[in-house]
Amino acid sequence: MTNPLSKIDFAEYQGIARLLHHLLYQYPQAQLITELKENQVAETWPEFAGRDGNRVGREALVHYLQNWDDTQFLELQLDYGQLFFGPGEPKAIPYGSVYLGEEQLLNDRSTLALMDFYQAHDVSLALTVRDPVDHIGLFFSVLDASLGRLAEEPDNQALKRFIQVLLQQHLLTWSGRCLELAAEHAQTEFYFAIALLAQDFLQQLTNDFELVPMSVRLFR
Repeated sequence: MTNPLSKIDFAEYQGIARLLHHLLYQYPQAQLITELKENQVAETWPEFAGRDGNRVGREALVHYLQNWDDTQFLELQLDYGQLFFGPGEPKAIPYGSVYLGEEQLLNDRSTLALMDFYQAHDVSLALTVRDPVDHIGLFFSVLDASLGRLAEEPDNQALKRFIQVLLQQHLLTWSGRCLELAAEHAQTEFYFAIALLAQDFLQQLTNDFELVPMSVRLFR
């Protein structure tokens, strides 16, 4: 049987993870959005398995970037804020523990379990602010580094197992709900598109790494 991982361009996957990290973890930067437009990122985004979310997300991103100019920057910043940061309660809170814990707290048991997992695998995060490690944008940072290593070490079974556990036990349990809320409440085509494309990318990783989704109760 052919291993689906043998056909993957892990360098391409790393680039997607890195971009999603920057777009989901911090407020948008006008220069980055301009670079996405100039480099035709929307037009060259991989179709993967041709799922509807991918198609709709790519179409929305193409339309947004084709019409992008700096006059839209404030609107984009406000959209990121209301989705992921505040003021007030964000519409798509980006922290896993809020979805996985009954009391919907930051730094709850699922966060501590992730911290233990990272410590056991010598994963360190370069945080500029004190932030819970289960921010969805930080997961894409870890995937960026891990997929980059896998591009150089395609036979590293321990690394493949690390990615499998990271996805199956710590991210995929709640990320779908977070990105669903982001797509639902996005007020710009840009974040609507990014939410759909991030979810589609995670679905592709689920397929590629042959993961069986864990059934968990979500509280949001």
